[in-house]
Amino acid sequence: MFYGISLILLSIIAVPSLLLAKKPNAKELLAKVEPYQGWIGIFFCFSGVWGIITSLLNLGWITTLPVWWTTLLAGSIVQAVLGFMLGFGLINKFFLSKNEKAKEKATILREKLAPKQGKLGLLGLVVGTWMIVASILFI
Repeated sequence: MFYGISLILLSIIAVPSLLLAKKPNAKELLAKVEPYQGWIGIFFCFSGVWGIITSLLNLGWITTLPVWWTTLLAGSIVQAVLGFMLGFGLINKFFLSKNEKAKEKATILREKLAPKQGKLGLLGLVVGTWMIVASILFI
């Protein structure tokens, strides 16, 4: 259930335009979170990678809990990618700032990924909700 809740929170941060349309005070909340967005992204990226590793280490669940295993893997992948996208600026600043060629390639990659962030955030909301429901039903 924790994975689902954290994925929903991450998705809300990743889809600010959706929030701004629904809640009038959401702009203020997002302004408070914005300075920490990179660190939040990096944390959730590593958390998602850990979830992927956990699901791969527990391949035996495919025979006993196939729906939960698939849910865990899908949620972890979405979480890792969203975390990477949100933490990209910080990664670029700390790790790629000295190499101009790598920084340029990273900027091009970010420009390609940016339009997909909203859709991936919506997918994260759906998968996070399903993770909560699946944890109640199957575990």
